[in-house]
Amino acid sequence: MKGSIHQYQACLTVFFLRDENPAIGIEFVVDTGFEGAMTLPMEAIRALGLPFIMELDINLADDSSTRVAVHRGQIRWHDEDVAVAVLATGKRPLLGTALLKGSHLGIDFQPDGNVEIISLEERLS
Repeated sequence: MKGSIHQYQACLTVFFLRDENPAIGIEFVVDTGFEGAMTLPMEAIRALGLPFIMELDINLADDSSTRVAVHRGQIRWHDEDVAVAVLATGKRPLLGTALLKGSHLGIDFQPDGNVEIISLEERLS
């Protein structure tokens, strides 16, 4: 999977799978400080029709805590269909380290630099 640098943020488009509808690509910022899988603004979660799973207490970077809704999404990741927990929070989609497990992340930090996420299996073969 390939992305690019926008204003010194590593960005990557992730495709959400939707039953009988076409997949929808959403650009995410890779956030290595976020331990979850991904976040989306509530408006995007509604538009995708992601089902609610539960509420969860989370700790933010400023060490404050808040409660967020968790929804289930189905995405294409390393050429496989994967179910993911999507936290309904923030204004910008974030991709966290839980989704990066078993992957290699390469980033060229320069204007229009490359971002690449590949599975460790693929990298080692």
